[in-house]
Amino acid sequence: MTDPTQPPTPQPLGVERTPTGDADVDERLARLADADHLDVSGHLQVYEDVHQGLRDALTALDQRPGPQGPTRPYDNRS
Repeated sequence: MTDPTQPPTPQPLGVERTPTGDADVDERLARLADADHLDVSGHLQVYEDVHQGLRDALTALDQRPGPQGPTRPYDNRS
């Protein structure tokens, strides 16, 4: 039973996260669960960390070499 003289403690929201298939992204999203056990004042640090990690993951996508296009056999005309 809850003691009415004590302030309420943080409670997990119980929000389920669907795996994305990308290990880095899934790891960052799992970090959101850390906020479940913090007072509201601690949420910002967790959210900023997750946000930065997701931005880094998106930036990394731009840095990966993509598939090369088809070669053009007629580029070397003499």
